Amino acid sequence: MKVSKFLMATAAATLIAGSAMAQTVGIGTTKGGATAQVSAGISQIVTEHAGLRMLPQPMGGTQQYIPMVNNGELEFGIANMMQTIMAYSGTGLSEGQKFDNLRLVATMMQFRVGLIVRADSDIHTIKDLQGKRLPSGYTSSPLFLAILDGMLANGGLTFDDVVGVPVTGLVPGINAFKEGKIDAVIGSVGAGFVNDAAAAVGGIRFLPFDSSPAMAKAFSDKAPRTYISEVAPGPTGIEKPTPVMFFDYMLWAGKDVSDDDVYKVAKAMYENEDQLHGLSPLWSTHKSANMGKNQDMPYHPGAMKFYKEVGAWPGS
Repeated sequence: MKVSKFLMATAAATLIAGSAMAQTVGIGTTKGGATAQVSAGISQIVTEHAGLRMLPQPMGGTQQYIPMVNNGELEFGIANMMQTIMAYSGTGLSEGQKFDNLRLVATMMQFRVGLIVRADSDIHTIKDLQGKRLPSGYTSSPLFLAILDGMLANGGLTFDDVVGVPVTGLVPGINAFKEGKIDAVIGSVGAGFVNDAAAAVGGIRFLPFDSSPAMAKAFSDKAPRTYISEVAPGPTGIEKPTPVMFFDYMLWAGKDVSDDDVYKVAKAMYENEDQLHGLSPLWSTHKSANMGKNQDMPYHPGAMKFYKEVGAWPGS
């Protein structure tokens, strides 16, 4: 894999002693937000414990690095299970083009996602969003458009019921929210950028989703492989039990990445669960025992081999 001179110089200055001769692998990621935090954590664990150097390769969105991993131009990538299964099956955002060279390496944390508003906002339910300003477009990160569509459907609303403010991605949407240009925006529970937004606007709240069967189905019909569950008080914006959107977050590799490299990555993550938990609240729901969870999509042979050895493979 070709790595820019800048990244190589940065890596050489920051990686732990003795890693200079280690093989370098790349992991596709975004330029900011929760995905960038997760990829940075994986890279740290792999570099410190796997005998490999893993370097994040930031891009405009997941859809940009999915083809690179699929084609063997980049070794690893991360995404939510919704976008991952769309890519593998050639549906949704990947309609008409299957990226079926992708192989799962690990099921990681459950992302907990919702819509945030200012703490002093008069918006208290999804239905209250009618006529309010919400992000639109998401030209660099189209998955968020599908997620927002599901969130609105949970309150019986559509995009026609709100005022769209064009943004290119998640972070620009958060910035517009901090600037007072948007009334509600997508945020991840425990994410650093949500904490920053809360500090910038004087506090935030997550809006509760309707977990009734009909409204939960309306949500998942628009955003497959997601479900609604409750988050206990504690994280920023969660002052009482609040139903939000949940989905698994995935690490994957191209099918031609060596079994040995994938084995090492899975092993490093599995054996250092506590260190991962300490990196960020985003990792709080990650459990090594769930890394080989059945996702109706093939795992890489190197990962399968490791999970079977430690009894973390379904049926082992």
